[in-house]
Parts: sequence; C-alpha cells; structure tokens
Amino acid sequence: MKVFDLKAMQAADYAERGKNVFYNAPEFKTRIIELPAGGIIPECEMASDVVFVVIDGTATVTVNQQEEQLKAGQCLITEPAMLSMKTEKGVKILGIQIQKQK
Repeated sequence: MKVFDLKAMQAADYAERGKNVFYNAPEFKTRIIELPAGGIIPECEMASDVVFVVIDGTATVTVNQQEEQLKAGQCLITEPAMLSMKTEKGVKILGIQIQKQK
C-alpha cells in the first residue's frame, strides 16, 4: 500500500512530463499535471484510456474535438482519443492512463 498527498505534489513543466509519473504499473500509470495560468497541453493522441481528476483549479479539456470544462472535484474518463487541455487561471490534475489487457 502507498499513500500519496496529491495536493502537496508539484509537477515539472510539460516538456519534462515524464518526471511527473509517480506510480507506474503494467496496467496503469499515474501522474500529476500542473499548468500555470494560460497553460496548455497541445493536442496529442492517447493510445490508452485516461482518467483526469481535477484537484485544484479549472481546465478545458478537448477530446476528439468535443470540449468540456472541468473544475475541482470533477473527473473526465475517456477511451483512446485525441486530447488537449488549456487553463485560464491554472489547474492541478491527477492523470491516470489505463492500459487495456490483451
């Protein structure tokens, strides 16, 4: 068993996002995503299912060209898709990538 304090975690910049993975198992990996005011994650293709849980702040997440506003306490779950994210005031998110079993 491991316990993680998500509110206390700090994230590296998007360019160094690999450093933000804090748990990695064959079935899934978890990372902290933190964007400053005006921050973006450019469109990228996700090959896994994804869960985003907003810890603090708000973000606009686009999944296959469909936009959703997320705020603290909300989560988004999606199958593999084209994803992007932006925030006006800053956001901190728990991201979970789930690998489907073959």
